[in-house]
Amino acid sequence: MPTKKEPKTTAAHATAHPVAHPAAHATAHVAAHPAREHKPAKDNHYIEAVGRRKTAIARVRVMNGTGKVSVNGKEPSQYFVMPRIAAVATAPLDDLKIKANFDVSAKVQGGGIHAQAEAIRLGISRAIVEKNIAWKKRLRVSGYLTRDPRMVERKKYGLKKARRRPQWAKR
Repeated sequence: MPTKKEPKTTAAHATAHPVAHPAAHATAHVAAHPAREHKPAKDNHYIEAVGRRKTAIARVRVMNGTGKVSVNGKEPSQYFVMPRIAAVATAPLDDLKIKANFDVSAKVQGGGIHAQAEAIRLGISRAIVEKNIAWKKRLRVSGYLTRDPRMVERKKYGLKKARRRPQWAKR
């Protein structure tokens, strides 16, 4: 029965590729990639965050200001026709009572108006947590930092919708 040939190792081969100590590799890796640390935002710059809900995606910029909010270049009351949906979008600022301290600019696309409002709400929440980490606990308890994972189920072949079957006829 034939046996496998083992590769020949020579002294030149062993010195050309020395085996590094695993601990040395780990320390070199840590030094090359320092741990991320929370850096507070500069006062004159904006913080940008992304919020998503269903198929709506909102890019939100929060900066120090006077309380001006714009959604796709419009006032929230103009963009969201119903006032309660406009209130959903700015809820984190209202709950923390800091709406007068920040200007918000949001660009949103996809989904319906309610999903867009909730995407903006998530983006604002993420951005103001970057501004001040102390607000994170209050926003988490309110549910503003949790991304809603529910999506529309896809349509399957042979069915009329995701689960709706064609009507069955006996004759």
